[in-house]
Amino acid sequence: MDMKQIDPALGLMKDFSKVSSGTVQDIDKMRQKAIFTEGVVSKKNKIMAAVIWAISTKCEPCFKFYVQKAKEADISEQEFGEFMAIASTMGGCVGEMWALKAYKVFKDQDEESANKKDPSCCS
Repeated sequence: MDMKQIDPALGLMKDFSKVSSGTVQDIDKMRQKAIFTEGVVSKKNKIMAAVIWAISTKCEPCFKFYVQKAKEADISEQEFGEFMAIASTMGGCVGEMWALKAYKVFKDQDEESANKKDPSCCS
């Protein structure tokens, strides 16, 4: 997924990095170390914690990004659903709505993948 599809503002990251003293790269280094590496806690669980945090803060570009990373980490629909149950339970009606939005992004990525398959492979 193109970052501009997540949010058009993300297309300005290079420019923003220049005017913000390189904080973009610093935050990305922290993200790589804290979320996208295996440790005592699995990378999958760290990514899903990030999805829940993004839902909790109602940051749609964030949860779109982390849902994409969840798909890339082969998080199953059932695993995703259990984490969305946590978001819904802890957030009540508002949490449920934002968890539902995240689930839609998860399902939309399944459709995007299915549409990209070579139709000639199964003739």
